[in-house]
Amino acid sequence: MTKFWIAPVTLNGTHVRLEPLNESHISGLAEIGVDQKFWDFMVYGRMESEDDMRGWVSDIMSRAEKGTDLPFAVIHLESGKVVGATRYLNIMPNDRGLEIGGTWYGPEYQRTLVNTECKLLMLSYAFEKLGCIRVQLKTDLRNLRSQKAIERIGAKKEGILRNHMILPDGRFRDSVYYSILDWEWPQVKINLEEMLKR
Repeated sequence: MTKFWIAPVTLNGTHVRLEPLNESHISGLAEIGVDQKFWDFMVYGRMESEDDMRGWVSDIMSRAEKGTDLPFAVIHLESGKVVGATRYLNIMPNDRGLEIGGTWYGPEYQRTLVNTECKLLMLSYAFEKLGCIRVQLKTDLRNLRSQKAIERIGAKKEGILRNHMILPDGRFRDSVYYSILDWEWPQVKINLEEMLKR
């Protein structure tokens, strides 16, 4: 199989829709994302105002223009609200791989079916449409909740990159890396589908 070409796409599920991130999502993202503690684990710094969120969206969209990232706003279908964001990043067409990350949700949508279905939609598209042979995920070593969520879907822990990043507050971040390979995907898909039924 030749290298894949990744372009903006909308991914539709039963509970959520992932649509290409744009400026129209800023106010909804600010409503659920400003002053949340999860920013302490992420590389963007704290979001303390709608202007901060506007800057974040602009930064993420500029990465999309360069072809390294493909960001989504997460829309909760029942409420019609923007409930978070996620994206493909570190896209490597020649190596048929990418990363799923930069994921965050408003507090009331954390630890719900939202993340489970987002991962099912994104992994399905990556393996079944793009022809990926590897999808990776990473998280801050301190973020135990995120590590458990990644492990729960069946991703394999590969190791820890020490002093991997310097965060905006000056702290050194150790990152835990996980991956799912193409031959592992069928079982991971079954796991995710079973989790959605519970």
